[in-house]
Amino acid sequence: MSCDVITIGSATMDVFVECEDANIVSVYTKNKKSEFMSYPYGAKVEVSDFASRVGGGGVNTACNFANLGYNTCAIFKIGDDIYSKGILESFEGKNVDLSHIIQDPKISTGFSIILVSFQGDRTVLAHRGANGQIKKSDIDFEAIKQAKLVYIAPLNGDSTKVLDDIVNFAKEYDVKVCFNAGTSSIKKGFAYMKKILENAHIVVMNKEEATMATGIQVRPDTSKEKFSEELIHPDIKEMFKKLKICDYQVIVITDGGRGAYAYDGEKYYYCPVFDGPVVSTLGAGDAFASTFCATLAKKGIDIGKALMYASVNSAGVVSEFGATQGLLTFEQIEEKLSQNPQYCCKTIA
Repeated sequence: MSCDVITIGSATMDVFVECEDANIVSVYTKNKKSEFMSYPYGAKVEVSDFASRVGGGGVNTACNFANLGYNTCAIFKIGDDIYSKGILESFEGKNVDLSHIIQDPKISTGFSIILVSFQGDRTVLAHRGANGQIKKSDIDFEAIKQAKLVYIAPLNGDSTKVLDDIVNFAKEYDVKVCFNAGTSSIKKGFAYMKKILENAHIVVMNKEEATMATGIQVRPDTSKEKFSEELIHPDIKEMFKKLKICDYQVIVITDGGRGAYAYDGEKYYYCPVFDGPVVSTLGAGDAFASTFCATLAKKGIDIGKALMYASVNSAGVVSEFGATQGLLTFEQIEEKLSQNPQYCCKTIA
């Protein structure tokens, strides 16, 4: 049976560790502000909360597309160990086709330790394992040929080498591509990224990734003064113009607590964050990007509304511990929007 959506990305076993003794340290320079999570050096630090969850962009987005009602297949690479067993068991009852995943007993499954702060944000210590070793020969291109949409979550390590082959193949067979760029791809330079971007229908990245990809910094000395009346900073508009390679593309840049922006070549869109409790931000980006793509694929849904749907579903994820625990269906998203009629996306010509 062919799938409407194929997700390609990572699969990890995530261990969440929360500690009340964690400190948030802010460091300012002339051009930027950086924040670090710190612990007393050399001390034995007591853990206040601990949990294990399955995660990774390939897993998170596959679960989301399936939860939104799409016939979904997942492609990711794992080993044959205790962590891979946990990942496979987590899909029971999720209605995701796993017949195209790659399992290699010679490689360890991806594993992450997530240090959660009292603010709900996190620092991730990631062992890529099998996630960084996806090869062209691992990919079931016949399945891609029969799909309507290929969602590419951030890939890392040598796995980024398959991006060209996937997007070129998808274009040849008129399969739409949604590309959530990751730092491993971006670090290869804009000339490399441009080849991927020109074959992607939807491109999603966060502001830090967009800065890295374009070389354009959002000037902090002007954001609260000269440009305070603008919903979208002029530097972000410049990012959009550099990232948009083809007419048919939609580019999305997320900006954490400030919300998200989109650009279709004619209009800019700004969508604030949908309010709600924040327990952990892990998985928020995956939920946002995949929900945006899933919503645009529905008939009659425009870019502004797709941003709103994505924000609502992302808010559901951050309200719970785990990257897929708070995922909502389309019906649940629409119910939340109907309960909050004041929430809206603004369009800027």
